[in-house]
Amino acid sequence: MAIPNFQSVMLPLLQFAADGDEHTSAEAIEHIAKRFDLSDDERREMVPSGQQPRLNNRVAWSRTYLKNAGLLESTGRSRFRITNRGREVLARKPERIDVAFLMQFPEYVAFRNGTRKQESGDTISTVLLDSTDDSIETPEEQLASGYQRLHANLAQEILTRIMQSPPSFFEQLVVDLIIAMGYGGSRRDAGEAVGRSGDGGIDGIIKEDRLGLDAVYLQAKRWDGPVSRPVVQGFAGSLAGIHATKGILITTSRFTDDARTFVRNLGMKIVLIDGEQLAELMIEYGVGVTEVTRYTVKRLDLDYFEAE
Repeated sequence: MAIPNFQSVMLPLLQFAADGDEHTSAEAIEHIAKRFDLSDDERREMVPSGQQPRLNNRVAWSRTYLKNAGLLESTGRSRFRITNRGREVLARKPERIDVAFLMQFPEYVAFRNGTRKQESGDTISTVLLDSTDDSIETPEEQLASGYQRLHANLAQEILTRIMQSPPSFFEQLVVDLIIAMGYGGSRRDAGEAVGRSGDGGIDGIIKEDRLGLDAVYLQAKRWDGPVSRPVVQGFAGSLAGIHATKGILITTSRFTDDARTFVRNLGMKIVLIDGEQLAELMIEYGVGVTEVTRYTVKRLDLDYFEAE
């Protein structure tokens, strides 16, 4: 059974607390995992950010929603219990508790719409937590998923623009990326090395460090089609011919499985960078992209509030 979305967790979570006892978050997570018969792999599955198991995240958000609707109350750090309103809700025997169900409670509406009352009685509107009432993702998952979609679109745009640009631009791009990653010495050194041919299958030589204690040989291919094993073999042969042990083969397309298998079994070190990884590296090191905005997601510091 797949991990339930956070709205599907709400009713089982409230039923779990129906005994009126104080419960911990860990107990709730274990109960939901057993209730939905989740496997160990499903329990370990992480949210897109990789910061927390998806199950833990969904149980936590379900508890937050129920608490802000007045159905659960916090009794301490990561502890909670059912309220009188929660008991009344369960007495109605609802088939499901979700965002639409919680909209009947004014406290939840204020929470969802991000509103609060001032002492003067005026309402301040802040931020809407849910994009839709039937969303199956928690707000944190929505934020991470949206980021991943923007990231993937940007990577595709990068590759499209590279293919539309002249070959000389691709050579310059490779130089900029190598320098941004900390290789190549000065830009002048790297610029002179990359694009210089004459060694049969080698497009450039770059410094592995600023002092030039070791060299890395480079081949760059701005291709549409896949790079096959013979191409990689040719590059390896060129390296062997000059007694080189390190090489980087960069392409805007992809490498065949045979090409990758060949590299894994080599005695020398050849790194294959395909189009997808090239775009990822450009984004990571800020080459050809610019930052538009930045969001910082913060959590409550429970240690602060629990301090003696």
